[in-house]
Amino acid sequence: MRRGHGDLHLRNVCLFEGRPTLFDCLEFSDELASVDVLYDLAILLMDLEHRGRADFANLVLNRYLDLTGEDEGLAAMPLFLSSRAAIRAHVTAASMQRAMQHEAKEGLAAEARSYLNLSGLLLRPRSCRLVAIGGLSGTGKSTLAAALAPSLGARVLRSDVIRKRLFGVAPEIRLPASAYTPKVSRRVYQTLRQEAAAALVAGYSVIIDAVSLKPAERQSLVAVAEAAGVPFTGVWLAAPSAAMLRRLRARRHDASDASPEVLAQQLQQNPGTLDWVRIDAGTGLAECLSAASRALGLG
Repeated sequence: MRRGHGDLHLRNVCLFEGRPTLFDCLEFSDELASVDVLYDLAILLMDLEHRGRADFANLVLNRYLDLTGEDEGLAAMPLFLSSRAAIRAHVTAASMQRAMQHEAKEGLAAEARSYLNLSGLLLRPRSCRLVAIGGLSGTGKSTLAAALAPSLGARVLRSDVIRKRLFGVAPEIRLPASAYTPKVSRRVYQTLRQEAAAALVAGYSVIIDAVSLKPAERQSLVAVAEAAGVPFTGVWLAAPSAAMLRRLRARRHDASDASPEVLAQQLQQNPGTLDWVRIDAGTGLAECLSAASRALGLG
């Protein structure tokens, strides 16, 4: 709980000097503006959903949780989102009384109904699943995870981001080699499993983005889905070495610290038997996303 914005719908966000800028917060009431931080965020996420930008809503939620680690609040998000939509329905309907023109009243009435309908939809239980995307560094795991997440409404758990959070740094800050010992990596996978299990219990689908080169790592992710009683799909991305190297060298401001030297080490390791869906990731995102969508039955 803290003193926040309090009214963070899209009409109170503008692009100023190239940056998204918030304005018109609830300055008149500390009580109304002092809320759970996820409840403050929920109005922005809900309004993005209302305007047909579920992709942006998913991106914002995942980035916020990556930076804060407040995943324990996921279970409350459907209620927060629904409440925010109901409030916008009420405010919009009330503004009809001030509208002078009939056409304006009709438009406001339609918008109020759409918010109210969304309020109901957001409370409906959703089926959830666990998707693991594995593959060597530079195969495009994170790009595919981000592209798939909106269609599943998924929490994306990226091993690179988890590792940075465990060391208390921002995702884009590089870590020393000592942060990549087998002991640390075991802790990263343990945290991945714990957060995935918690998100599944909260009713959210999960996409795990991690190399998962060892058979034991892959099996441990399957076990999370089995324990939660949800479907599991493992996707293994493969690409030519030249393509992976090109992508690694082109990375800027990314959570991954993988280098060509790291990839060379990975290429020497035997991943064992791969029973995940194998997808050619060397052709580009569109083809990779299409293949992954088919594998997940998303059309």
